[in-house]
Amino acid sequence: MKNLKAIGLLVLAVIAGLAAAIYAAGWVSQRATVAATKVVVAAVDIELGSKINPQMLTTVDWPSGSIPPGAFQEPKDVQDRVLKVGLLRGDAVLDRKLAPAGTQGGLSAVIAEGKRAMTVRVNDVVGVAGFALPGNYVDVMVNAQQEKGRGNEGPNQISMTVLEQVLVLAVAQEASRDDTKPKVVSAVTLELAPEDAEKLDLARSVGTLSLVLRNQLDKKSVATNGVTKNQLLRLRDVVEAKAETKVVGGPPAPIRVVARPTPVQPRPVPAVCVEVIRNGTRVLDCF
Repeated sequence: MKNLKAIGLLVLAVIAGLAAAIYAAGWVSQRATVAATKVVVAAVDIELGSKINPQMLTTVDWPSGSIPPGAFQEPKDVQDRVLKVGLLRGDAVLDRKLAPAGTQGGLSAVIAEGKRAMTVRVNDVVGVAGFALPGNYVDVMVNAQQEKGRGNEGPNQISMTVLEQVLVLAVAQEASRDDTKPKVVSAVTLELAPEDAEKLDLARSVGTLSLVLRNQLDKKSVATNGVTKNQLLRLRDVVEAKAETKVVGGPPAPIRVVARPTPVQPRPVPAVCVEVIRNGTRVLDCF
């Protein structure tokens, strides 16, 4: 009886094993029938601005129905092309991530069409304590002296924003956008339109520059008039009051003299006197 139970369990195990094997074979054959295409991907991490060579690439099978637009099938198709963005190992090499054919490697390949790259000197304060990294956006402020303050009271210090939403291309000689650790450097390279490059060149010659880090998703432009030293220290009302009371050239206004009439004193009324004789004595009463 015990042998029959053991034999039954053994047969059941064999049947379950056969069923699992059949199911696995069917699943493998089904996967094998999915159409795949060779796609060029990065074999190693590649930094932006690098010129691609065959040792950096490899090919993998990619489902034909989900190949990204601009993908390449042969490594030779992208040989000597320059990357505009960094690639991690396994990322597909796409045409939109590459600079135009014939572009030389380096930072110049990363600059957008119609833009210019300009480097400004910074320190740990101006460079936002090293948090202004490649790929971040900053505003540029200048602190300078106005030639004349309000009311012609001499130079007045002013701080104002001269450029907004400027892309940081590189810090020092590093252009990698994968790092998030702050780096205190002595120079920052910014991507600017030609007219903005002129403003920045003038701003750094007339005052002290500061970079203001902004949220990458914040695209709003805020128009400000800047702030002066008098406004900051709440001296604006005092300056305006002095300007209003200050005499502005020309002869003084004539003084008008008005004579007051002399009051007329009333004439005294003569008194009436009566002489009274009483008991041989004369008495004069006036009233």
